[in-house]
Amino acid sequence: MPIKTVIFDFGNVVAFFDHSRAVARLAGYTELPPVEIALKLYGSQIEDAYERGAIDTAEYVREAKLDARLTCTDEQFLAAFVAIFWRNLEVCDLIPRLKPKYRIVLASNTTRAHFDAYSKQFADVLAHFDHLGTSFEARARKPEPAFCAHIQQHAYCEPHECVFVDDLPTNVEAAERFGWTGIVYRADGTLADKLRAAGVEFGTT
Repeated sequence: MPIKTVIFDFGNVVAFFDHSRAVARLAGYTELPPVEIALKLYGSQIEDAYERGAIDTAEYVREAKLDARLTCTDEQFLAAFVAIFWRNLEVCDLIPRLKPKYRIVLASNTTRAHFDAYSKQFADVLAHFDHLGTSFEARARKPEPAFCAHIQQHAYCEPHECVFVDDLPTNVEAAERFGWTGIVYRADGTLADKLRAAGVEFGTT
């Protein structure tokens, strides 16, 4: 069967990100060293709950500031928290060339604050997507089957008619078990060839 839908991860695929950018901006508001700030913000149960949509932004900010002993305002925290992304030209240039032949869907483990920020920062690229799927909307995270099942509802085709691109092999393996064709993304200029090998054709737009 031909491919009908191409599903992209966001972080380190459509755009690169680095949490240390946020940590560096927040370091001046606490006595904790950067490595501990990072663990409090990104390696904790509250971050997992936030990405799953189990808590809202206000609750995450409140708990994160308490855990990391941050003295900044909520606004200062969020400004630093979301300032972590930059464009991946290889992928951003390919995406418009998939239209109008394919449905394009985002499948992102992300928080509401990050999603709101990158939706604005990369509005030109995301405008080509037919659906923006997130973990907080799915109430599940990759590589869980429930996440794939949620995204599949927006693919408008069968699983074997989907190609999924993600930078993490564990997520790609889960997608393949679900029935998608998986591609592990590497920033080496080979994505177009990998997509063609999976049966995806490109336009010239």
